[in-house]
Amino acid sequence: MGLTASVLAIDAGNSKTDVAVLAASGDVLATARGGGFRPPAVGVRVAVDALAETVARAYADAGVTSVAQVSACLANADLPVEEKQLAAALRTRAWGASVEVRNDTFAILRAGVAEPRGVAVVCGAGINCVGMRPDGRSARFPALGRISGDWGGGWGLAEEALWLAARAEDGRGEPTALARTLPAHFGLPSMYALIEALHLEHVAPERRHELTPVLFATAADGDAPARAVVDRLAEEVVAMATVALTRLDLLDEETPVLLGGGVLTAGHPQLDDGVRELLSARAPKAVPRVVTASPVLGAALLGLDRVGAGAGAQDRARAYFES
Repeated sequence: MGLTASVLAIDAGNSKTDVAVLAASGDVLATARGGGFRPPAVGVRVAVDALAETVARAYADAGVTSVAQVSACLANADLPVEEKQLAAALRTRAWGASVEVRNDTFAILRAGVAEPRGVAVVCGAGINCVGMRPDGRSARFPALGRISGDWGGGWGLAEEALWLAARAEDGRGEPTALARTLPAHFGLPSMYALIEALHLEHVAPERRHELTPVLFATAADGDAPARAVVDRLAEEVVAMATVALTRLDLLDEETPVLLGGGVLTAGHPQLDDGVRELLSARAPKAVPRVVTASPVLGAALLGLDRVGAGAGAQDRARAYFES
């Protein structure tokens, strides 16, 4: 018979995966890091196979073969039906007695609060928002892009910047410094040259995300069209948070609103100030806070919640990941 720990925590994003094995005391027995988790690109079986390699390393280091609770917060688990499908796939691996799969945004939310109560907005490559209450109620959005009403995220911001810059250069749109700063980032002389390079993939498609920081830098230099994009993102962040607070009947209670993801944790003054000003007007009791803790902490805390671990165990887990 192999040893059994309490929680296997998994935070699997598009670019990397972190796992941790925890005892019931909240002590971390082992951690491991693997590559990204992208079922839409490679299929569920291949994605879970890659995840299994990372879990196997953590189990070997911890000296265990199973856990009581698998707590997996996964990218691309955007709909409840996808969470169920991925949970079924994880159950076939027999990593633990019980398996719970959530969208990875829940990990950032739980990492930033002392109890499972609050709202999180995450803006990284994409944008998403979730909320939860201790009684199990939750609020969420499909977060599938434009077809589900979303706007924002690093990829969307880069696309918006390119659109504005292209129209500025050819005369269809208003002038903007983006027509100069975007191609300059790649050492190119014009938007026409950048458009050609992107179309012919002389600049790799995945490098488009590099244009998001250029957008913010151009806005910080006072460019009006770039600043308008940043203001629109602040509006979107606050719209999502306010709707989630309303759905959970938390609009009139002091409630944490956690801000996570590369765009919202980068410290852009215009965006930060805009989010706080709009939240103050629309949800005066919301308490905005940037979350910088590792999201795998959130997965671990959700798992400890499930096994009924006390505050001491949660404090030990938090101390490990925040040290």
